[in-house]
Amino acid sequence: MAEILKGAPVAAALDEKSLRAVVKLKARGVQPALAILRVGERPDDVAYERAAVKRCEKLGIDTKLVTLPGDVMQGALLAQIARLNSDEGIHGVLMFRPLPGQLNEAEACEALMPGKDMDGISSGSAAALYMGAGAGFAPCTAEAVLALLEHYGVELEGKNAVVVGRSLVIGRPVSMLLMRKNATVTICHSHTRGLAEICARADIVVAALGKPRALTSQYFVPGQVVVDVGINYSEAEQKLVGDVDYERVEPIVSAISPVPAGVGSVTTAILAKHVIQAAGGLL
Repeated sequence: MAEILKGAPVAAALDEKSLRAVVKLKARGVQPALAILRVGERPDDVAYERAAVKRCEKLGIDTKLVTLPGDVMQGALLAQIARLNSDEGIHGVLMFRPLPGQLNEAEACEALMPGKDMDGISSGSAAALYMGAGAGFAPCTAEAVLALLEHYGVELEGKNAVVVGRSLVIGRPVSMLLMRKNATVTICHSHTRGLAEICARADIVVAALGKPRALTSQYFVPGQVVVDVGINYSEAEQKLVGDVDYERVEPIVSAISPVPAGVGSVTTAILAKHVIQAAGGLL
């Protein structure tokens, strides 16, 4: 049986460190605060907002909810971002994406100060991640993958890691974070030829393709560590499933993260960590 890489213990360990950092910040007269900027009422945004607020309240981080109507125009959104940028009482901003079609999402992301960008959506944050230059943070989910692997003692140095998915949200940033730990990384995607054979040669597989159960048992061999970042809703089963065919893969590999209760449950803990760091806290 594989070791199940559950997210709850990872989040709890991160929260413990965050609590200590918040106490130290408050002793210096600093109250860490996060602004959550949401456009419209997308159910997944609302659910994540609720989870983020709950996590922040638990850790003593203030939250400011900024909700704009789904038909808001670009000028109003940019004005709101500018206000949050200039508000010295706000240390971090989480802006939900995707934005409605009438908005220029790239322009909105660029308008956010990298130092307040908690989820790595601006080019300034990308520069910090890929070049080590300037302020900014990695996307929370990408960093959550590394936190999960670190918590469970998975050795990364010198290991072959395959990342299935090339998005700017998970695939590419998690690849960079793995390389920082001296893993040798191969980035694959839906058009990669011989994907099953490539995955089978890996020590670590990170699935971030966004397709339910796309990676079946033929992609895996004994001894591998599998981190499933996919969150897909199965209409037929009326439940969330990952990108990995968990039931068939779990008996093969040495360790695997479940969906749900895996990487996703660590993401808000990473968000809180970013807010604390933005406020000047040390973790």
